[in-house]
Amino acid sequence: MGYYITVEPGVNIFVEDINPKGNKTILFIHGWPLSHKQFEYQFNVLPAMGFRCIGIDWRGFGNSDKPYTGYNLDRMADDIRAVVGALQLNNVTLAGHSTGGMISIRYMARHQGHGVSKLVLIDAASPIGVTAEVAEQFITGTLNDRPKMLQDVTNIFFFQHITGPFADWFLQMGLQAASWATASIMAMLRDENVYDDLGKIIVPTLIIHGIHDKVVPFARGEETHKLIKGSQLVPFQYSGHGAFWEERDRFNKVLVQFIG
Repeated sequence: MGYYITVEPGVNIFVEDINPKGNKTILFIHGWPLSHKQFEYQFNVLPAMGFRCIGIDWRGFGNSDKPYTGYNLDRMADDIRAVVGALQLNNVTLAGHSTGGMISIRYMARHQGHGVSKLVLIDAASPIGVTAEVAEQFITGTLNDRPKMLQDVTNIFFFQHITGPFADWFLQMGLQAASWATASIMAMLRDENVYDDLGKIIVPTLIIHGIHDKVVPFARGEETHKLIKGSQLVPFQYSGHGAFWEERDRFNKVLVQFIG
């Protein structure tokens, strides 16, 4: 079932709530410039195993409202807090991919991990985001030829071969976002980082990272692992930036084992 939650006056966030009666809840936070639909290959499998899977679209992305402002780490974390509060979620596993991982880390630090008992970071943009050079390239692309920019992102995203129809599906997901939101999040990745947040995470944390990741290098996963006490790092040998799809069977298995 899909519905909207108001996170601040005039801003509604879209929530996809699959198997609401499931006995364990996973809250999925997508990456840039995507939407909750990137986790299709989790939503196909995990609800049948008894999990409640909740996917939210960030402000500016997917089916959520697209305000002109609010694209900073604190506000994005506050949006998650509003969803957690509205749904009265407790004892959930928070799973964030890429920039969604960065937002999840800020959520854990800023809101003391409210309602979250376990954290999963998937190719997370941590401890830092992107260089000014990379950001400018993507911002310029977004503001001048966004479809081409999205195609460039798709080309470096995966290590494994993707079909033409899959690439089209992936590109369309990016086109659902507002261009101003797409550029603003890239500026956020340039200007903000979660270095100081990592030491504040005290819940069990699983770090999944593709060793061939060209978007967030594997070394970043290793660094994040060192900075989060007691975290577990699982390298994915045949993945780039998209372990959730490239090694979906293993990914789902590792996730389920971690949640227990």
